[in-house]
Amino acid sequence: MGDLFRGAIQALRLILALDPQVLSILGLTLRVTGIALLFSTLIGVPLGGLFALRRFVGKRVVIAFLYTGMGLPPVVVGLFVYLLLSRSGPLGYLGWLFTPRAMIVSQVIISLPLVVGFTMASVMGVDPDLRRQLASLGATSWQATWAILKEARTGVIVSIVAGFGSIISEVGAVMLVGGNIEGYTRTLTTAIVLETRKGSFDLAIALGIILLALSFVANVAMLSLQGKRLGE
Repeated sequence: MGDLFRGAIQALRLILALDPQVLSILGLTLRVTGIALLFSTLIGVPLGGLFALRRFVGKRVVIAFLYTGMGLPPVVVGLFVYLLLSRSGPLGYLGWLFTPRAMIVSQVIISLPLVVGFTMASVMGVDPDLRRQLASLGATSWQATWAILKEARTGVIVSIVAGFGSIISEVGAVMLVGGNIEGYTRTLTTAIVLETRKGSFDLAIALGIILLALSFVANVAMLSLQGKRLGE
């Protein structure tokens, strides 16, 4: 317990002093996660709305794959992206392996099913009569879809927050495809693993505190958007 207490004190000193190494790792983490979440949102929200409002051949099969993707182990995603981007892989010519781009690809694959699935569920929860009312008022298909997405905006935002939570704390995939290279592909989670192995518990705890704080903020935002009050 003494080592843990001393590590926690030193961790707070590193955070309050704005340690350059801590800031570098945090900056890369937020950049990679932010870009991945942006792509997941731009692709996932329209797809979620499409799956909820459109009928097409093979829809049940597609949704079954979607639900499978929502529970896909991140390390499996990392292995898939690694093989895809390796020198002998079909996309090896891009040279993305062990770069932030490979990490972004992995995180998009992890978060996309969650954004699509939660968006689909929120859109399906909108009153079915609304679409018929919009059609009777002369709204086009795209106008009606946009109006329904706006009606389900709370659920859509929750889906984005859920996507963020799934990738901010992910370690297996980003370590496989990023290589955990100092100053280049080292994120909060991979740095915690490395520093713990090295015995640098102060830095590991500092990074852990930051990671927990980010996860806490994401969860509070999700609860708030769902209309729940803390303590109830």
